[in-house]
Amino acid sequence: MSRTNDVTRESLLKKAEKPSKDAMKFHPFYKGKLQVMPKCPIRSSDDWAIWYTPGVAAPCKDIEANPEKVFDYTNKGNTVAVVSDGTRVLGLGDIGPEAGLPVMEGKAILFKYLGGVDAFPLCLDTKDPDELIKTVLLLQPSFGGVNLEDISQPKCFKVLDTLRQEARIPIWHDDQQGTAAVTLAGLINALKLVGKDISQIKVTMVGSGAANIAIARLLIKAGVDPKLMLLVDSKGILHRDRRDRQTIMENFHEKWKFCELTNPDCKSGGIAEAMNGADVTISLSKPGPGFIKQEWIASMARDSIVFTCANPVPEIWPWEAKEAGARIVATGRSDFPNQVNNSLGFPGIFRGTLDVRARTITDEMCIAAAEELAACAADRGMTEDHLIPTMDEWEVYPREAAAVGAKAVEQGVAGIPLAKEEIYNIAEEKIRKARKDLEVLVDAGLIPMPPE
Repeated sequence: MSRTNDVTRESLLKKAEKPSKDAMKFHPFYKGKLQVMPKCPIRSSDDWAIWYTPGVAAPCKDIEANPEKVFDYTNKGNTVAVVSDGTRVLGLGDIGPEAGLPVMEGKAILFKYLGGVDAFPLCLDTKDPDELIKTVLLLQPSFGGVNLEDISQPKCFKVLDTLRQEARIPIWHDDQQGTAAVTLAGLINALKLVGKDISQIKVTMVGSGAANIAIARLLIKAGVDPKLMLLVDSKGILHRDRRDRQTIMENFHEKWKFCELTNPDCKSGGIAEAMNGADVTISLSKPGPGFIKQEWIASMARDSIVFTCANPVPEIWPWEAKEAGARIVATGRSDFPNQVNNSLGFPGIFRGTLDVRARTITDEMCIAAAEELAACAADRGMTEDHLIPTMDEWEVYPREAAAVGAKAVEQGVAGIPLAKEEIYNIAEEKIRKARKDLEVLVDAGLIPMPPE
């Protein structure tokens, strides 16, 4: 029995290591994952008089007189800037804007393939939050929305909150809002499977960075009782009487809110103490394996739910979490069951947001996306190893877009009051086209297959 387990562990570890090895071969082969292609035909050199000068002056003057016409004459309404300063890339930390560019390119192709959205990676050479804010505001004329990415805390909160107040276009921080929406979707279905009520569960959040704080905030909006929630940072469980309370109050305002909101009994200790008796543990902290111990999972409540979503390696291997007694386990990786990853959220959420020209992306729009993701899995027959859809289930994205767009219309933040069915049809058409375009290029050999 032990020999079989060793062989299984070895094969699982090899599987876990393969994506990194392939990435080192494929990235230099393609020299980047993006290119720019025209949407219009070039029938002859005469067409330049239409697409460029002198013909282009006519739509320019019409936009000047009617600014909303920019959505009719340009691609602005289908474009998103993926903006990062490279200060918190995946689980790698502050590796800089150049080193973060492969991630932003990857984000852009996910936007296109899964959501039909044209996204452009913009890695900025600054760590100053005010410069980030100013730059994004200056970019507004060219983009329909902005996806903030891999920006360290606490400045990520200031950047997002300020831009949501001041920008004319929807601003979204995927590490906060995207992660929160998809995590909520997974939790909704996990709770159905174990038969627990969201308002009654004890939740432990391992890590108090941007992602977990955003998740905690959305979970509370969705029904989790903050009095039954514990958050843990590198110095222990958050509570209002912590010795470093002054430092937290002055420098980590969002974290301090949770010191006041959660843990009314001021329970102290570390991860082990926080996980003891918990129904749910959600960890976005330090990449593992081995950061979360099996004995900590064993101390959780019966039918425990464990989301270990650090990238690129989860805090504990999922099979080890199961061995320790967790009933449902999820990670952030696509090569394991139950991938809780923002790639299931942002393409569809932005698709719906752009198609109704929403001015912002509200928490309620995120919850609508989460509920639709959960419903998609339930419709197909969810199991403990299939909590939420996978990226292969592309039909999920137009459904998600329709739910988000309809919620925007309901809340009065949409510029175009479309019906839910209309939003779905628009999204489905655009996503189908994006996927077909790529298929045609690959089949024609214009995009070669990667090396063996």
